[in-house]
Amino acid sequence: MDSALVLGAGGITGIAWHLGVIIGLREGGVDLTGAGLVVGTSAGSVTGTLVAAGIDPVEARGIEARLGDTDPPFRPDWARGSQAYALLHDEGRDPAAIRSGVGELALAAEVVAEEPYVAALARRLPVRDWPGRPLLITAVNAATGDPVVWDSSSGVPLDRAVAASCAVPCIFPPVTIGGSRFMDGGVRSGTNADLAAEAGRVVILAPLAPVRLYGAPSAEIDGLRRRAKVALVAPDEVTMEVLGPNPMDSARWEPVIEAGVA
Repeated sequence: MDSALVLGAGGITGIAWHLGVIIGLREGGVDLTGAGLVVGTSAGSVTGTLVAAGIDPVEARGIEARLGDTDPPFRPDWARGSQAYALLHDEGRDPAAIRSGVGELALAAEVVAEEPYVAALARRLPVRDWPGRPLLITAVNAATGDPVVWDSSSGVPLDRAVAASCAVPCIFPPVTIGGSRFMDGGVRSGTNADLAAEAGRVVILAPLAPVRLYGAPSAEIDGLRRRAKVALVAPDEVTMEVLGPNPMDSARWEPVIEAGVA
């Protein structure tokens, strides 16, 4: 495999930033959409699906980002969410223990019901079937803390795979697949870039790299750089101001896309 595009976690504004950067680079003569492998985590699972399906990024920016009247209410469990956030930023704790602890909180969280959440996300995806091009979507088993990776051969419906990868603990519910429940792939890593280990060239777009401990784990990237050419792209200070403090702020969709282009 010659090249891989790794798209990291980052919420609604992360999707917007991915699209903006991809559009801007293409305008500058660097087209990332032809990568031989796409790895998507959380927000990146949405953008990755669009890229792998051949949806033009300019067209993709027209996705409905805001909640509509037919969508379930946005109802995070802030109390448990703050505990999950603390766990994810605990450098002294074993990663497996972090994942299982966050999963316990995610399963207990009082948030929107699972099926309305999956339906609302699926309605925004312009594709229903797995793309023909290689696409990996990451998630974490909420009960065990074990990471999982799905592709077109996994037998998992695309919409449920994306919904699970985007199921931010204590904001959205873990998603049921094959009798188990799965949460955000970003609980394991904001990029899961090590899944691109077979590629000779890797571009990583990591919206959370400046702000989260596992936003772009250095061990993953250092490992890739031992055998591949790697470019890590993260928001600069100006873009961070546009992104704002809330990754779920859909009102920032267009400004963030423009910041990514710039």
